[in-house]
Amino acid sequence: MKKKRLIKYENVDLCQQELTILRDISLEFYAGEFTYLLGKVGSGKSTFLKSLYKEVQIAKGEAEVLSYDLVNMKNSQIPFLRRKIGIVFQDFQLLIDRTVNENLEFVLRATGWTNEEAINEQIQLVLTQVGIPNKGYKRPHQLSGGEQQRVGIARALLNSPEIILADEPTGHLDPATGSDLMELLYGIRLSGTTVIVATHNYSWIDMYPGRVILVEDERLTDYQDATLS
Repeated sequence: MKKKRLIKYENVDLCQQELTILRDISLEFYAGEFTYLLGKVGSGKSTFLKSLYKEVQIAKGEAEVLSYDLVNMKNSQIPFLRRKIGIVFQDFQLLIDRTVNENLEFVLRATGWTNEEAINEQIQLVLTQVGIPNKGYKRPHQLSGGEQQRVGIARALLNSPEIILADEPTGHLDPATGSDLMELLYGIRLSGTTVIVATHNYSWIDMYPGRVILVEDERLTDYQDATLS
């Protein structure tokens, strides 16, 4: 059975403040793929991820994400695209004055959820999925870094996204905790969700094999076409 294509970029250039960050991107991503964007800090990994949810504009070429034409889509369509994409940030980006449950409830209500019972059930579902079912009453400062990032992943899962984007998700974590988080992200692909992880850590590839795309010299190159050294 042919996998569903979720992302297609053809001859795409990405610019910020009139400076070309990445050029001539031609890539496709399919449902259930686990992909590394591997490159040094400042190589353009985050720029590519942000372009997928229309935070960075397409300067040239054709780009389609979840059947949305990124080049010609209306601003009114952007929230609907973003609801189908879960984002995991390096620095967690939790609201520090709210509990875990309140952080997650805030996202659900902002994306159209109104039924109290359904909201509570969805929150408990994602917290259980990421292994912290009993932490909902705590505030971020009462959690370890690993637990905060699990909340970040739970938040990304709230609306059952087709794509998860993780931008250096283990950057602020010790190696053991980072490995636990990578294992969690790696498992998410089994449900058919496409997971794209931007990292400069080559060691994850051996532990959690996946597709590798190198980001260097303003280019994105599939691993099979590049040499890792």
